[in-house]
Amino acid sequence: MRTISTDEIIKNIKEMCIEANYYLSDDMKDKIDHACQVEESPLGSQILSQLEENMQIAESSQIPICQDTGMAVVFLKIGQDVHIEGMNLEDAVNEGIRQGYVEGYLRKSVVGDPLLRENTKDNTPGIIHYEIVPGENIDITVAPKGFGSENMSQVYMLKPADGIDGVKDAVLDAVKLAGPNACPPVVVGVGIGGTFEKCALLAKKALTRDTNVHNSIPYVKEMEEDLLEKINNLGIGPAGLGGRITALAVNIETYPTHIAGLPVAVNMCCHVNRHKHRVI
Repeated sequence: MRTISTDEIIKNIKEMCIEANYYLSDDMKDKIDHACQVEESPLGSQILSQLEENMQIAESSQIPICQDTGMAVVFLKIGQDVHIEGMNLEDAVNEGIRQGYVEGYLRKSVVGDPLLRENTKDNTPGIIHYEIVPGENIDITVAPKGFGSENMSQVYMLKPADGIDGVKDAVLDAVKLAGPNACPPVVVGVGIGGTFEKCALLAKKALTRDTNVHNSIPYVKEMEEDLLEKINNLGIGPAGLGGRITALAVNIETYPTHIAGLPVAVNMCCHVNRHKHRVI
């Protein structure tokens, strides 16, 4: 049994909220660098160069990559041999978010009620997903999610007979509907299987996977590659102004499902696809 203080959890989440908003992850830097080299449209190439410049300014000046610093999504994998000491865990996670967004001068975008719309003024509460796993560590992923792309996400309750082709059609439909509104070039997270809510969670988690790493299931890897090619043949392009690079990556996660269903979720993410990962 290992004891971890909530003070340590607060400190790490605070730092991760700031880092995710100031620094693009290495895999996303690689993808944008590559996109600059292969984009065929002069305007698209210019936009991608501006995105690279923006990324460099944010890092060197310690300011957010994007003005929409997102709603904080936190994935916690908690080792079953961990004893958490201090305050309530959920309160601690939200305290880390609060400190990160206040001390990092990040935009506070959360309203306390979805209809009354009064701002909470510290970007809390976050969206927290818990998982109990073997071991004595806590694995933390912080993924601030902007709503330009979030608003363009979709869930499709397909029929089993729709199969792989039906899933591909659904993903392409979501990307076409999103058009320029998801701030392309995008990263497309896809969840297949489970239930209505499970496929959406899978799609969200898919966005946190390194975009240079494919799904380990061979047919899913083939779907990722085929969908990326098909999406980049749509002509939407950077900022939706035409070009070759509409998407930087397609990440798919799957889960068992019911004999009568084929749930599919498509979680769109803008080109920054912010996420930070630590193990404590």
